[in-house]
Amino acid sequence: MFTGIIEATGQISAIERSGQDARLTIHSDTLDFSDVKLGDSIASNGVCLTVTALSANSFSADVSGETLSRTLFGSYQTGQRINLEKALLPTTRLGGHLVSGHVDGIALVSHVEKTGQSWQLYMQSPAELSRYIAEKGSVTIDGVSLTVNELTSDGFRLTIVPHTARETTIQTLKAGSKVHLEVDLLARYLERLLQGRQQAAPASAVTMNLLQQSGFL
Repeated sequence: MFTGIIEATGQISAIERSGQDARLTIHSDTLDFSDVKLGDSIASNGVCLTVTALSANSFSADVSGETLSRTLFGSYQTGQRINLEKALLPTTRLGGHLVSGHVDGIALVSHVEKTGQSWQLYMQSPAELSRYIAEKGSVTIDGVSLTVNELTSDGFRLTIVPHTARETTIQTLKAGSKVHLEVDLLARYLERLLQGRQQAAPASAVTMNLLQQSGFL
């Protein structure tokens, strides 16, 4: 699990293809690797990757064909900048929101507006994910926890403050940019819970016939 609060940025320094899969090496001069070990999880642009090799300032991870097909990693090249966050600890401040690192879909930046010192990002999101996105709710964009400030006809609007732009890859986004989108984890599980209750509910024995025979109709 993650919080969506980015700890550092890095870049893809190597990509090794193997059939439908790939092995990525991500380099960062600013991420603290001192407490990272093999098997740990690091969210990379919002995608949970497992560390399979480690050096002083980089790590490698195996990426399956499933992940390559469902995320933008299939189109990334060496040099691609990446937002990085290590998995949260029980003592971690939950400054963002609960993030799983499992991408729900790809969103598109439709346009960007500068307002004062901040930026307004207008996002187009997949229609099937719209029911999970609420005004003043949380979403994750390339691993960054952000608040939805407005719902639009085809997506939503985000406000990016200078600190977030400075410390993440959000500052590089422009109209036409594609990003990883993860909706609120609680919204998805709540929907599944309600669906399960509806399926488990026994069929009512009360029918129109019974009501009529009992004098209610």
